[in-house]
Amino acid sequence: MPSVLVHAPDDPVTLSPQAVKRLLDRGDGDAALLYLALLRRHGDTPPRSLAGELRWDKGRIEAAEAALRDLGLIAPQAPPPEPADEPPVYQQSEVAGKLEESADFRRLTAEVERKLGKRLTTADISVLLGLYDYLGLPSDVIYLLVCHCAERTAARLGPGRRPTLRQIEREGYAWARRGIDTQAAAAEYLRDYGRKREAVPAYMRALRLGDRLPVREEEKFLLQWLEWGFSPEAAALAYEKTVLKCHEFKWSYCNGILRRWHEAGLHTVDEIEAGDKRPQQPPAAFSIRTSDGKGAGNAWMRKYIRQREKEG
Repeated sequence: MPSVLVHAPDDPVTLSPQAVKRLLDRGDGDAALLYLALLRRHGDTPPRSLAGELRWDKGRIEAAEAALRDLGLIAPQAPPPEPADEPPVYQQSEVAGKLEESADFRRLTAEVERKLGKRLTTADISVLLGLYDYLGLPSDVIYLLVCHCAERTAARLGPGRRPTLRQIEREGYAWARRGIDTQAAAAEYLRDYGRKREAVPAYMRALRLGDRLPVREEEKFLLQWLEWGFSPEAAALAYEKTVLKCHEFKWSYCNGILRRWHEAGLHTVDEIEAGDKRPQQPPAAFSIRTSDGKGAGNAWMRKYIRQREKEG
């Protein structure tokens, strides 16, 4: 009987009989498609980065990846990589197809263009599509994300400055890891962020840094200290210890002090000062043991001192 398959001139993709049997027994079409896509790339591509090529959202490709791991067809990972390390790459045709088929995504793209004051490139829209289609963030949440990034960039760099889509993407993945995927969750996060931002100037003054705004890395430290529950006064104590030790202020060293206090359960100034005054265990006295097990260190030392005095 002649073959019913149409043979393409491309290099063949080979499936082992064992792999075919496992996939057929599983009966999971998505797992089979993902496995074929991985074979086509010779296994050199992380599964989640194929979301754009397969036009799948985050949940769908994660389920297919889990099925392949369960079948033993792809290597186990512990822990699995963060999705932010493997953003999907969409082709121009895929971006155009999504804009054509989804009115919701078209509206989101137009609103983002208005907010950022520029025409989005295909690469920009691809980033939005990753947030929308791969991470599964609703369009209203993505728009709140864009507004948040725009306001933060303008506050830090000055009016008229706008974030890049890659910066928005990084923040979007951070939101996804925190579970911020509804309008209510986004609104609560933004309220909490606003409260913390209002507290930042007091910490900058406590660190003798004046009234300037912190840069991005400095802000990360300050927000972490707020999260740990330290007041500006506690940060000032850590500042003093940092300068005493390093002869200058170093963010990482100061953060290390606060981290140790946090791990010890010391957060207020009173708790920190009381913790620093706890009596230390005195070191064991120097002693030399004789063969009968009795200490002879003190007698030996007195004899040595008397001998030195005579010689002097």
